[in-house]
Amino acid sequence: MKIIKRPIDRRAEAALCAAGVAPLLARLFAARGVAGPAELDPDLAQLIAPDSLKSSAEAAVLLADAIAAGKKMTIVADYDCDGATACAVGIRGLRMFGARIDYVVPNRFEYGYGLTPEIVALTAGRSGPDLIITVDNGIASVDGVEEAARRGIAVLVTDHHLPGPVLPAAAAIVNPNQPGCPFPSKNLAGVGVMFYVLLALRAELRRRGHFRGGAEPRLDSLLGLVALGTVADVVRLDANNRRLVAQGLERIRAGRVQPGIIALFHAAGREARSAQAFDLGFALGPRINAAGRLADMALGIECLLSDDPAAAAQIAQRLDAINQERRSIEAQMQDSADVLLLQIEAGLAGSERASLCLFDPSWHQGVIGILAARLKERLHRPTIAFAPAADGTLRGSGRSIPGLHLRDVLDLVSKREPGLIERFGGHAMAAGLSLCVDDFAPFAAAFEDAVRATLDPALLERTLETDGPLADHEVSSEAARLLAGQVWGQGFAAPLFCNTFTVHSQRVLKDKHLKLQLQTDSGRLLEAIWFNHSAALPARVAVVYRLAEDSYRGVARLQLLVEDARAADLAQASEAGVH
Repeated sequence: MKIIKRPIDRRAEAALCAAGVAPLLARLFAARGVAGPAELDPDLAQLIAPDSLKSSAEAAVLLADAIAAGKKMTIVADYDCDGATACAVGIRGLRMFGARIDYVVPNRFEYGYGLTPEIVALTAGRSGPDLIITVDNGIASVDGVEEAARRGIAVLVTDHHLPGPVLPAAAAIVNPNQPGCPFPSKNLAGVGVMFYVLLALRAELRRRGHFRGGAEPRLDSLLGLVALGTVADVVRLDANNRRLVAQGLERIRAGRVQPGIIALFHAAGREARSAQAFDLGFALGPRINAAGRLADMALGIECLLSDDPAAAAQIAQRLDAINQERRSIEAQMQDSADVLLLQIEAGLAGSERASLCLFDPSWHQGVIGILAARLKERLHRPTIAFAPAADGTLRGSGRSIPGLHLRDVLDLVSKREPGLIERFGGHAMAAGLSLCVDDFAPFAAAFEDAVRATLDPALLERTLETDGPLADHEVSSEAARLLAGQVWGQGFAAPLFCNTFTVHSQRVLKDKHLKLQLQTDSGRLLEAIWFNHSAALPARVAVVYRLAEDSYRGVARLQLLVEDARAADLAQASEAGVH
């Protein structure tokens, strides 16, 4: 792995400092493309206006008319945390406005992804809606929308995934990535799209005098759910998404959020009052996702819809147990993947492969996405893991590396080899697909060829990007708290620093974690820990680390969380920029 330092736009840094931004933050923000202080304003008034989201006005009219006529609506949700939060936002928000609405989230292994004709039939038989609203899906559901029309059911598609060559003939489509949409942030999660539809609906209802003489519902009460889905879906945290997440975190910390979110924090052993984006992505999100992977996503949605703290706590505990089961299954799948990788890793050593495709008949299709993500991180190759489906096909879930748009690569394969892929969809960093069992080997070869045709070979070299060294006075609890108060995530990476230290002491905890005391050039001793690493370090090391505060018996203390460490001379040879 090569350690590199992020370049800093010094003019942007100076502008931020002049606007009163703390010097450390100004440096970090400028290195992440922030040009001026306006991008850092978290106020809701700074959100991009809903009217720039194509067809949001038409969707608002459609929904307002349905509410006025007392029509029945059903949300068809997707199976992950983004879909679950989008469903909860839609249900809660539309009920605030007086809608008659319920939801359906069928078993994905039985009915597939998106609004399929089978799901339309199920929904029609179960709830008989006049209007179906998709959340976090539907942009590729041409046949499903056609089936709904045949049954006399209108469809509103709300989605954020990339469209195919043909759009469904829905009553309205709200998706920032659809052709002709001028909305400047193409990174809204599905839950963000649904929230924007509610903003547009509220404006339409205001215009109609719907709230005259009564209190207007507060949509900002839904921002905790919006933040959870946005972070968990790993969409790029551009300025608009950072505002949504920051506003949601503020409400979570203040306890002004749904009981289900508080219950999930408790189940995960985290403190809601000190919530960070990391908690949403790595503690709450996996517990919601586990329901869709192994059980019934309705369980996750019900947790988010419950207004009873005791009931929400019970559901959160069940979700926690399902997540533990998921982790056990994942560990077993990882063991079998290790066997398959023995030959592949040998090939990678000679740079013979640019991609990975793996299949084992014992794998669970609900966990292959996580496995693909783990393998991608481990080997730094775009990876697709496959598992058998009940219909006799193979279901694949893929994860990509920076610089390779995974859905575009699958599209290239489908054009080069028509009929090879039965169905696919997704976005730049993650995608899913279906294959005939006999087509696994031909697909793996075609995918490898398409990756090589698309990817710059230099991007196959793993890099660790840092923010360079911290000055001695910057390595402090105050700095750790300052950083913890910001929104970091996909596309706006949490800071990593790189300094040279002398190893004062080191010991292994629980046979797998390296506990360190590191000495600065000024003689100061700092506590550090490198999780899941037990090999001893040389006396003089360059350390890549995060600043954090560790609480022990109620006392907070500074700790460095080590991400990488190597002999100082090797780090300098790797162009670490270590001072």
